[in-house]
Amino acid sequence: MVTKQDIKLIKSLNQKKYRQKLELFTVEGVKGIKEFLNSHYKLNRLYTTKQIFEAPSTKTLEISENELKKISSLKNPNTALAIFEIPKSKNTNSHGLIVALDDVRDPGNLGTIIRLCDWYGIKDLVCNHSTVDCYNAKVVQATMGSLTRVNITYINLVEFMLNYSGDVFGTYMNGENIYSADLPNEGIIVLGNEANGISAEISSIIDRRITIPQFGKSKDTESLNVANATAIVLSEFRRRTIET
Repeated sequence: MVTKQDIKLIKSLNQKKYRQKLELFTVEGVKGIKEFLNSHYKLNRLYTTKQIFEAPSTKTLEISENELKKISSLKNPNTALAIFEIPKSKNTNSHGLIVALDDVRDPGNLGTIIRLCDWYGIKDLVCNHSTVDCYNAKVVQATMGSLTRVNITYINLVEFMLNYSGDVFGTYMNGENIYSADLPNEGIIVLGNEANGISAEISSIIDRRITIPQFGKSKDTESLNVANATAIVLSEFRRRTIET
């Protein structure tokens, strides 16, 4: 049976301040929960309508569908909700490609970017503190389990970039054409805020500005969504590594 205390705890984790204070976050749905159970993340509590998970019985509570609806943040809850511990941050590896986010605010965008990092083998994603929390429930849902395979660190981006010895790339409306630019297999790739792009402070320490050229003729076309831009940029960087 789900208690009032359970409900209060789970609902509180919808807020960043309580996730940080309690060092806990929620995961919903069978696929996502199984991904986290098979990872380095530590289970705190599992609430499920079906006994289909390989999890300690002492941390598992079988509940009804009505009880699941009371604790879920989804319109259509999917079988289970789990609480996991937020792990301690790991150091960022300075080798290889690193994706850096400057004030990305939309949970769906961050979740998609995490999935893209996983797909393209990007081990480290660094974010400034104004970027949306990666343990936001909508972000976790959008990652489809990729959060378990990408090291995400919230840091002072300016300080991190100033101490980095390789090239720092920034994505802009005007810059080197990414399709013809010489792209290395190491470096930091910075993507900016959905509405304002990369901040002036970060821009001042960008080594190379790159752009995805617009082929459409309309001047009214908006810039690319940051997650779509990430997909194209990472694809181009990785494509160069397999060219003969």
